[in-house]
Amino acid sequence: MKSHVRALAAIALVSVMAAGGDAQNTPAPAMTAKKPVHKRAVAKKPPQPSVADQIQQLRQDLENQIQDLKQQLSDRDRQLQQAQQAAADAQAAANDAKQQSAQQATAIDSSTQILNSLKGNVADLQTSTANLTTTIQADQTKVQQQQKEIETPDAIHYKGITLSPAGSFIAGETVYRNHATGGGLNTPFTGIPLNDAATAQYSEFYGTGRQSRIALMAEGKLDNMTLDGYYEADWLGTGVTSNNNQSNSYVFRERQVWARAALNNGWKFTGGQMWSLATETTHGVDNKTEILPSTIDSQYTAGFVWTRQYGFRVSKDFGNKMAVGVSLENPQTLNLAGHNLPTNIVVGEAGTNGGLYNLTTNYSANLAPDIIAKVALDPGWGHYEIFGIARFFRDRIYPNDTGSAPSSAGAYNDTVTGGGIGGSLRVPTLHKHLDVGVKGLYGEGIGRYGSTQIADTTVSPTGQLALLHGFSALGTLEFHATPRLDIYANYGGDYAGRRYFIQGAGKPVVGYGAYTNVETGCSTEPVPASSSSNPFTGGGFLPGSQSNCTADTKDVQEFTAGYWFNFYNGPKGRLRQGLQYAYFQRNVWSGVGPTPVGSDNMFWTSFRYYVP
Repeated sequence: MKSHVRALAAIALVSVMAAGGDAQNTPAPAMTAKKPVHKRAVAKKPPQPSVADQIQQLRQDLENQIQDLKQQLSDRDRQLQQAQQAAADAQAAANDAKQQSAQQATAIDSSTQILNSLKGNVADLQTSTANLTTTIQADQTKVQQQQKEIETPDAIHYKGITLSPAGSFIAGETVYRNHATGGGLNTPFTGIPLNDAATAQYSEFYGTGRQSRIALMAEGKLDNMTLDGYYEADWLGTGVTSNNNQSNSYVFRERQVWARAALNNGWKFTGGQMWSLATETTHGVDNKTEILPSTIDSQYTAGFVWTRQYGFRVSKDFGNKMAVGVSLENPQTLNLAGHNLPTNIVVGEAGTNGGLYNLTTNYSANLAPDIIAKVALDPGWGHYEIFGIARFFRDRIYPNDTGSAPSSAGAYNDTVTGGGIGGSLRVPTLHKHLDVGVKGLYGEGIGRYGSTQIADTTVSPTGQLALLHGFSALGTLEFHATPRLDIYANYGGDYAGRRYFIQGAGKPVVGYGAYTNVETGCSTEPVPASSSSNPFTGGGFLPGSQSNCTADTKDVQEFTAGYWFNFYNGPKGRLRQGLQYAYFQRNVWSGVGPTPVGSDNMFWTSFRYYVP
């Protein structure tokens, strides 16, 4: 840049010098004739500078200009340097900015990663907080539950098992009958007196707390099964010295005592005294889900199919829709019923001294247990059951136990097989306010499973057992009017058919419900019997029995209705009151003379407190 300025300055200097030289060498112009001028006064001009001065002046000016240009060039160089420095600084700044930008970008990326990680950590923290809150709430609930279980436990925990008294209650109850039966709180259905019997001429009233109940359920859970046991007892048993005289001392009675192993795969094994598998249940075939009539009468109601006895039950649940079960249950031959029966047979005997049976009660010597099989269905609306019973009867016959020289020669055992088929259904209606139920059993030798206990069998003239056809049927309505009030109505009956044998002229007709039964005396009230015939009664406590009244019960029918009202039902237990009315009619098979009928009106009251 400097060399260009110097060249320009040299060119300018040469040009100026050349111009001065030309001016000095230029020839003077030729002389011309002077024109005359008029003389006038003219201002005197200042002297003109010489050429040398002018050149000097030009040189000076040129030098000044050169100096100015130099100065300008110097300033421009300085400015250029400054600009270059500024550019370098700017470039350096740009590089720094770029580096800082890259660092910032890296930092931003890192910050973004940190932010994302932080967001993830926050989300995880929120999730952990929510989980922790849930855990804390669950722990608080668990602690509250544990505190509740400590302060007001639903069950007692003992060495890994739970013990619960649920099902226990204390009861104060009464019964009034307009025709006396002498049966106490529970009704002996076949003991309902015919209308002209002595006991039908006066009423009876009893009050008792004997139906109060103690229950205990024990349950222990393993990895693959649940083990449980149940004990239930009341005071409806009697001993030889039990009476109503002063202390009303009645004996403790076994109701249920059983143990069960319930496997997780649905198999269940139960053994002990329990409700029969023939008894209807609410779901499947499980113990403790039995559907019992809502009566105060501890004999329940006519037509109800049940026993409560020893059994060993094997069952299998198939989901929640179906269950099957098979049970081996304790047998008993109920009543050799009828008239003119042969006496050359043995079915069993009364309890013996040294044994554990009641000395005043007969026990049959049984061939085999009763076998019951059941299928229960729970399709989603209602509960349905079908079951079968197989029974095995046996007696020992002495064909030569006749005349003045009886002999056991030729004695033999005779076996008869009986049984029946039954079923039940129960469905909720009116938005579960009304439950409708129907159940029944039909067969031969099944009287023992009906609540009336009419009879299983009669006897042929040759001593063979002759099983009676029979059936039991019951319809129920249960209306859940309010959470506190339940109203129920039942109608049912138990029936035993005729079975008799005509031997020929001069010989009595043998069997049950024969047309030849004399019933002419059934319309006459008898006088009291002699107390000496019964060592367990004193004078005035033995009503007379009707003569010429050989009536065999055909059926017992019952209509009953009542309610249960809960004054309180909550964590402290349940306090309830109930009232039941029942009308009974006992019909007999017709014979010789007018056919008698027995009827009775009964009222029960109950006041109970249930343990929670």
